[in-house]
Amino acid sequence: MFEKLGHVIVRRRKAVLAGFIFAVIASGVIGSLVFSQLQSGGYSDPGSDSTKASKYLTDVFKVQDPAIIFIIDAGKSAANPTVATEVAVIEADVRATSGVEKTLSYWSAGGAKQLLSADGNAGYLFVYTSNPDPTLATDLAAELQRKYDRKIGDLRIYVGGFSTFSHEVNNTISKDLAKAEVISIPLTFLFLIFAFGGLIASAMPVIVGVSAILGAFLLLYLISLFTGVSIFALNLVTGMGMGLGIDYSLLMVNRFREELHKSKSVEDAVVSTVKTAGRTVFFSGITVIISLASLTFFPQMFLKSFGYAGVSVVTVAILGALIPLPAIMALLGHRIDKFVVRKSAITPREDGRWADTARFVMKRPVAVILFSLLILGTFAAPLKDIVFSQVDTRVLPASNKAALSAQIGLERFPGQQGNPIEIIIPNGSQKIVEITAYLSELANVPGVVGVGAPETAGSALRIAAVHSMGPRTPDAEKLITKIRELKSPAGTLIGGVAADYADSQKGIADKIPFVLIWISVGTLLLLFMFTGSIILPIKAVLLNLLSLSATMGVLTWIFIGGHLTWLVGSFTNTGTIDTSMIILIAVVAFGLSMDYELFLLSRIKEEHDAGSSNIESVATGLQRSARIITAAAVILAVVFAIFTTSSVTSIKTMGFGVAFAILLDATLVRALLVPALMRLFGERNWWAPNALKRFTIKH
Repeated sequence: MFEKLGHVIVRRRKAVLAGFIFAVIASGVIGSLVFSQLQSGGYSDPGSDSTKASKYLTDVFKVQDPAIIFIIDAGKSAANPTVATEVAVIEADVRATSGVEKTLSYWSAGGAKQLLSADGNAGYLFVYTSNPDPTLATDLAAELQRKYDRKIGDLRIYVGGFSTFSHEVNNTISKDLAKAEVISIPLTFLFLIFAFGGLIASAMPVIVGVSAILGAFLLLYLISLFTGVSIFALNLVTGMGMGLGIDYSLLMVNRFREELHKSKSVEDAVVSTVKTAGRTVFFSGITVIISLASLTFFPQMFLKSFGYAGVSVVTVAILGALIPLPAIMALLGHRIDKFVVRKSAITPREDGRWADTARFVMKRPVAVILFSLLILGTFAAPLKDIVFSQVDTRVLPASNKAALSAQIGLERFPGQQGNPIEIIIPNGSQKIVEITAYLSELANVPGVVGVGAPETAGSALRIAAVHSMGPRTPDAEKLITKIRELKSPAGTLIGGVAADYADSQKGIADKIPFVLIWISVGTLLLLFMFTGSIILPIKAVLLNLLSLSATMGVLTWIFIGGHLTWLVGSFTNTGTIDTSMIILIAVVAFGLSMDYELFLLSRIKEEHDAGSSNIESVATGLQRSARIITAAAVILAVVFAIFTTSSVTSIKTMGFGVAFAILLDATLVRALLVPALMRLFGERNWWAPNALKRFTIKH
């Protein structure tokens, strides 16, 4: 199949290139429409009780959460008439702001104690918008924060709330990414020139990467017409697009050069490249797609979006490497090596330091394996202390205005008045005796600091319970679990931010077994079809799991233990790691690890099929692929490592986690563990029952 594809591309190289240019332009034009379709939020489980409770609140009780929350500190008793007069002026001005539907404060509510700080000197002012979705009020939040988050007269005002937090996170990430690009683009360009050895060749990843990004934008736009897509998915598109552009271009261009140095014609070299390296690109890309597609299993739109984005960008990257790139190589021919800046990069060596490394490892495989496992085990040890949570304001720097407002609210107010637990009891008006007993038990649950009077809407009943801890924390999750364990009237729904968080965590946990089965079975089957071996796929999956465990352990040590801040930069240590980000890191790292596994196994298998011994096929395979793997890994790791300069902890975590996983896999795993294990298994590496051999795909 791949040989035939190579012949078609060579014969029609100009038409293929013209079609590619047209497709890229069309993708850019149509795909640019995706930006207006993207959404923020998407962290909730749409099928959960908390979502049903939220719908009840909106549709039946006509209740909405405050989009923006002011904390007004008077520096003296908030009940002072002078303070009330000053606040009234500010509240009237806020209420008159375009986009504000209504306001409610300690003062306008007649001195409501639940809106008063513990010391009596500060009060809440809630701002409600005409749109029930607070994620859509970020512009208003930014406007109010600019105008009021300061000292006005004798009052010190802090502006927070979900919309303010959303604006601050999005704005901070945008600035951080722009700063990261200023650093990473020139660094990446220099690394590309070093890796490819010439200016012409180093442009190949840009061609594949840009086409992958624009093509993914087009696919995401089409997907967004049918379902929600998170704006954060764009980060994965750009990162993976350029990353895979580098990976696949390195593999294809180096193989093309190798074939040319065998004195083959340009046409034959292109065909041979597509037949060998193209086949590897196809299978390695499919393994990455299998990994990233698992993100669509989760109920949250946020995680699903990364699945959509990942599958889209990898699919287009595969097509870019298999179709237009060979056409360009056919047109360039030997000119691909023009403007050489490092000659050693364009001349493949039959033997060298990588082959020597493989032979050294294979002389003492047991010692190398024990040494490697000791290092991986040491890295993985802190994993026992990992605690999961979700993003809250503490993901921002402590000096950020939104983070400061949230911290003051947590320290000075007895409960989360702006984020109560919402309890909905359908037909509750008919269950007064049960509800009375239930409210008594509810008020005695540790962490609940106040239970409001029941409100009715038709036969439905609503109860708001205020709790003392942050709503998106493990403590809040435990509180929701305790409340749900109480004997409650039939049909009771528990909602609110804390319940939404608990349901989201449970939704993720429930899907993880299916994700693990999908990735493991899919990868095992694909690697078996590629290698014809039973042993190699199992070994690859186990090694990747070990590598991921080591990565998660290091992340725990840094972001929970508080170590290496000199390297990753300062952050607010919450004692937890964001669940969604950990899943994203694990899935992306697993996919990229399998990418490099295929690069290595492809060359080893090729040498073995050509008649080389197990030892020589491993040595030669490592010599011809390790340089590519290392170069690709270093460049990609640099791209992700730049994200540690972000002041948003979750982005910092992703940058370090993916970079560390890539480097660990490309060095310790590929250079040491793989050769050592292949030496121990010997010819058994390639064993499979004869009945299954027919399911393998030949070169």
